[in-house]
Amino acid sequence: MADTEFKRPSPDTLLAKIKESDRPWLRVYLGAAPGVGKTYRMLEDAHEMRKRGTDVVIGFIETHGRAETEALIGDLEVIPRKRVEYKGVTLEEMDLEAIIQRHPQVVLVDELAHTNPPGMKHRKRYEDVLDILDHGISVVTAVNVQHIESLNDVVASITGVRVRETVPDWFFKRADEVVNVDVSVETLRTRLRQGKIYDIDRIEHALNNFFRKGNLSALRELALRQVAEDQETKARDYREREGLDQAPIPGRVMVCMASRGNAQKLLRIGARMAGRFARDWYAVYVETPEEEPGRIKPEDYASLQENIALARDLGAQVVKLRANSRRHIADALIEFARTHAITHVIFGQSARSRLDILLRGSIINRFLREVRDVTVQVVPLEKEASGADAAS
Repeated sequence: MADTEFKRPSPDTLLAKIKESDRPWLRVYLGAAPGVGKTYRMLEDAHEMRKRGTDVVIGFIETHGRAETEALIGDLEVIPRKRVEYKGVTLEEMDLEAIIQRHPQVVLVDELAHTNPPGMKHRKRYEDVLDILDHGISVVTAVNVQHIESLNDVVASITGVRVRETVPDWFFKRADEVVNVDVSVETLRTRLRQGKIYDIDRIEHALNNFFRKGNLSALRELALRQVAEDQETKARDYREREGLDQAPIPGRVMVCMASRGNAQKLLRIGARMAGRFARDWYAVYVETPEEEPGRIKPEDYASLQENIALARDLGAQVVKLRANSRRHIADALIEFARTHAITHVIFGQSARSRLDILLRGSIINRFLREVRDVTVQVVPLEKEASGADAAS
């Protein structure tokens, strides 16, 4: 992939937005991988803003021992970290309460996807950021593209690494700016060889695994697409808010998940499709009498609640439909698709025998026969994820 130049937003832009807006401003720097320069960019912004009289402080910056980054902190005000004891180890965490009490105009918060230890006010750092914003303080923060929840499966398939710390997609809708920080693949690998990203004992392993050229190229493309989609969404919102040319009517996406089993793969695909085609999207499941509260199996109920939580994190509207029996599940889904003008539908399907389909029928086949004006995507699922095969 060739290098792509994005116009870099200046600190003046951020300052102007802070002054003209009634609410605090949120800027997110997005990178394809560690070492692209997100933290460095944040610190450069801070120095420029301070020169212009803005009260800006460092809430949490992780330099990873990089000399250039540490030097750039200079004489910026740093909020001391909070020391937390966890499993016999003393951790240094961002002091949310101290930031709110200090109440600067702008605060820098690095490592957005970080998970806080037990005992902190919030479980995740992005929740700390939202709290800071609620207290009237603008935030500049940073995260890598592999931490975006809806990209979790895609990143795992590219790199072979399942990222455990993620940020829900709806968080980025709150952001006023999402800015791509990008360098070429060779530049990034050179930085790695020079010891500017990881310690020397990790360099060779990183070059042959996560930092392979193919991986980095794919991650750069994901980051560029993410920022482009964000800009398109914000431009559309602006046109509608200002009464400008009518935006095209967006498509509507429906993900069909069962009341049991793991629907995470379906939901992430739905979130990515909704990002391209739709403003709103739906995660729909159909409750039958055997799945009503008090009758549903505990393990199925737990899976359902996990699916609902993920769907909401990804920005879906969760909808519960009801059917008198399993034979009427298709009726409920067809009716919802028709009444809500659904244009794209995602089903999960696990392997089933011909006999099983003959005996129990196929929801997907029935849907395809009766709803002709929608695009249907069928996602193969592993057998253990057979909760979604209620939609097959």
